[in-house]
Amino acid sequence: MGQGEASARGTTMEGDCLSCIKYLMFVFNFLIFLGGSFLLGVGVWVLVDPTGFREIVAANPLLFTGVYIILGMGGMLFLLGFLGCCGAIRENKCLLLFFFMLILLIFLAELAAAILAFIFRDHLTRQYFTKELKRRYQGYNNTDVFTSTWNAIMTTFDCCGVNSPEDFKESLFQRLNQNHMVPEACCHTASRTVDVSSNSQEQCLSGNMLYRNNKGCYSAVVDYFELYIYVAGALAIVVLTIELFAMVFAMCLFRGIQ
Repeated sequence: MGQGEASARGTTMEGDCLSCIKYLMFVFNFLIFLGGSFLLGVGVWVLVDPTGFREIVAANPLLFTGVYIILGMGGMLFLLGFLGCCGAIRENKCLLLFFFMLILLIFLAELAAAILAFIFRDHLTRQYFTKELKRRYQGYNNTDVFTSTWNAIMTTFDCCGVNSPEDFKESLFQRLNQNHMVPEACCHTASRTVDVSSNSQEQCLSGNMLYRNNKGCYSAVVDYFELYIYVAGALAIVVLTIELFAMVFAMCLFRGIQ
C-alpha cells in the first residue's frame, strides 16, 4: 500500500512537471510567434506601402537588403512559434519532433556561422578591405555589385575609402578615371553646409579636401555599429541559451507524452 501511494505520488509529480513544461513551452513559443508576426508585418508593410516609403528604402541597397533579412527572420520565428505552440498544447509528438529538429538545424547553422566568422576573421581587417577596394572598385559602374555597394556605403556614412581618400591612389578607379582623385560618392552631399555646385563637384573630384568626405569608411561604420555589435553579441548568447532550453523542453515533453 505504501509503495502504491509512493508510485501514485511520483506519477502525479511527474504529470505536474510535464504540465508545467508544456505551458512554459507554450508561453515561450507564443512570444516567439508574436515576434515573428511583428517582423513579417514590418517587412511586408515596407514592401507594399503605398505612401512611398518603399521607394526610400529601395534607393539604398543596404536598407533594401535589410528588409529581406527582416522578412526571413520573421518567417522563421513565425514558423517556429507556431510549431512549438501547436506541439505543446496538443501534445503532438510529430510537431514536437519537427520543432526539435528545426531548432537543432538553426542552432547548428548559427554555430557553423560563428566558427566560419572566427576562421575568416582576417578577411575583416582594414588591409583586406583596402586591397579589395584598390583592386575591384570602378567608381561609376552601377551594374557591378561591388562598386554599387561601396557607393552606397560611402554615401550613407559620409565617408571615403577604407582608411581615407588616399586609398584610391594607384587603384583600378584611378586607372579608369585618370582625371579624378576620388569618386563622386566621396563628395559632400546637399545636406552639408558646403555649397554644392558644379564647381564644388569638380573641386571634390580633383582632390580638394574642403569638398570631400575625409573620414575612412572603416572607422565610420565601426563607430556607427559599435553599440549594435555589443547588443547583437549579447542577444546571440541569449538566443543560443533559449534555443538550448527549447530543445530540452521539447524533448522532455516528447518523451513524457504517453
